[in-house]
Amino acid sequence: MNLKDSVVLITGAAARVGRTVALHLAGKGANISFSYYLENEPWQEAKSEIEALGVKAMATQTEIRSADQVKKLVDATQKEFGRIDVLINSASIWLKSPFLEITEQDWDTALEINLKGPFLASQAVAPIMLEQSGGVIINITDLSAFQVWEGYAHHAASKSGLVSLTKSMAFELAPTIRVNAIAPGTVLLPPNYTPEKKKWAEEKSCLKRIGSPTDVAEMATFLIENDFTTGAVYFMDGGRSLI
Repeated sequence: MNLKDSVVLITGAAARVGRTVALHLAGKGANISFSYYLENEPWQEAKSEIEALGVKAMATQTEIRSADQVKKLVDATQKEFGRIDVLINSASIWLKSPFLEITEQDWDTALEINLKGPFLASQAVAPIMLEQSGGVIINITDLSAFQVWEGYAHHAASKSGLVSLTKSMAFELAPTIRVNAIAPGTVLLPPNYTPEKKKWAEEKSCLKRIGSPTDVAEMATFLIENDFTTGAVYFMDGGRSLI
């Protein structure tokens, strides 16, 4: 697929990795529709930065756990741009608690945002892509789906489910729609990371360094442009999954 003049819908792209992906794809000529959750997120700045690259942008406040709101997001995107070529499910939440202290509410929140959200968005977008005779869906998972992270049982369950959902969608929606997942390692440190934690993250990588959000954006670009990729998880982790 050629990104020039395409329409990309990204959930959770007002900040951090999602924003970098949006800007990277916009730089290649894609028009961007993205969702954000809270009004105080820097969505206006993200929209302005995208438009400054010479493409169209639309931002919609969306509760990704609501089927009605997700449908409104998808319908508004199609109405504005006339089509949807790519969906990137980037909206996510990180919750941490020891297994015995995970509340029912925390469990539901992790599963609803990290797994139900991508399911709802994909189910809403897929009929449009099938009618267009083409489309790409990319899910953003992480290494907790493949490793044991203490304190992240609910998060890992949601991301493992997203891997399984990726494979099922790739099989059922083929050959018209290609579906893949990206599993980043440490590509963007939390703002409260100490120098010691940064060094720990570097040592967890075979390459002994952390990556950047641009690494994820470039992988997304590859998965959009390469028409023989589907049903797989692509690690962007500097070899951390091997340790």
